[in-house]
Amino acid sequence: MTTCATADGGLQELRERLWDAAVDRDEFAATGLVLAALDNGMDAESALLDIIAPVQIRVGAEWAANRITVAQEHAASAIAERVVAALAHHTASRTTPHLGRVTVACVEQEWHVLPARLLSEVLTLRGWEVDFLGAQVPTPHLVAHLHHSGADVVALSSSLPTRLPAAHGAITACQSIGVPVLAGGAAFGPTGRYARLLGANAWAPDARTAAQQLADGIAAPNLAAGRLQIDDLPHLADQEYTLVTRTQGQLVREVLAQMEGRFPAMAAYSDQQRRRTAEDIAHIVEFLTVALYTDDDDLFTTFITWTAGILTARHVPAQSLHPALEILGAELKEFPRSTRLLDRARLALDGTTTAAGRHSGALT
Repeated sequence: MTTCATADGGLQELRERLWDAAVDRDEFAATGLVLAALDNGMDAESALLDIIAPVQIRVGAEWAANRITVAQEHAASAIAERVVAALAHHTASRTTPHLGRVTVACVEQEWHVLPARLLSEVLTLRGWEVDFLGAQVPTPHLVAHLHHSGADVVALSSSLPTRLPAAHGAITACQSIGVPVLAGGAAFGPTGRYARLLGANAWAPDARTAAQQLADGIAAPNLAAGRLQIDDLPHLADQEYTLVTRTQGQLVREVLAQMEGRFPAMAAYSDQQRRRTAEDIAHIVEFLTVALYTDDDDLFTTFITWTAGILTARHVPAQSLHPALEILGAELKEFPRSTRLLDRARLALDGTTTAAGRHSGALT
C-alpha cells in the first residue's frame, strides 16, 4: 500500500509540474520533465497515458471552466504534441515491430489529433507497425492508403459528435474492402453507444483497452452482407436529416435575425459578441443535425446543457439559449423529429437554469 501510494504521489507531482510548464508555454521544461522521467526508469507507456494524457484532459476542463483562455489551451495542446514527439525518439520507446499493421487516423474534419497520436505511440511500443495518418483524413484518402498498405485494422478516432456522419462513412468504406474498424474517442460516447450504432467492429474507451482488443484480435467484416449506411440508421429514410442539413446556413441566419427581438440584451452586443453568438447558433444547428442523423435525444440535450455551463462560466446568461431553441422550433415545426429534439432540449435547459438559480440564491 505504501509503495502504491508513493507511486501515485510521484505521478501526481509529475502531472502538476507538466501542467505548470504547459500553461506557462514552456516547451523545453515540459519536454525535459518527461524525458527525465524516462531516464529515471519510467516506462514510455506510463509517461504517455498517466502523465501527458491526464494533463491534456485537465487543459480541456480548465478551458471549459473559463480558467484558461483559448490561446492557452491551444498552446498547451501544441506543447503536448511536441512532448509526445520527443518521447517517441527516446531510447525507452524503441521497439521492434512483431505484430500486425495498424492504420490510425482521425475522421474527416476532426482536428483533435492528440488521442490518436497517443494510441499510435502505445501500439508502437507494444510491437505493432503503425501508420499514423494524423488529423482530418478524408475517407477516399484513407481507403486508398489501406489498399496500398495492407493494414490489418483501422483505428478511427473522433472527439466531436458532429463528426459522426463522417465517421459512419469511413467505417462502412473501410469495411467494404475487408478492413475491420476499431473506433475510439469522445465522439462515440462514454460507453461506445455511437460506435455500435454506426456499425464499428469494436470500440475502446482508452489506448490500453484498444491495444488489448487488437492483441485479442478483431474479426474481419462480412463482405457478403453488403451493408449500407442506411441499414444502420433506417430512420434516415424520412429525409429529415437531409432536408434540415441543406438549410443549416439559412437557419443560422434566421435565428440570428430574430434573436435581438427575443433577447433584448443583444442590442448592446459588440461586433465580437455578435460573431460569437453566430458561432454558438451554428454549433446548435450542427448538433441538431447530428442528433437527427443518430436519432438520439441525449446527444442534443447533452450539448445544450454543456453549452449552458460554458456560457455561465463566461458570465453569459444561459437563458439566452431559450430564444434560439424557440426560433428553431418555429422554423422546423413541420419536422417531427426536430420538434421532439428541440422540445426535450428546452426541458433539459429549464432544469439546468432552475438548478443554477437555486444554487445562486436567485428567485425562481
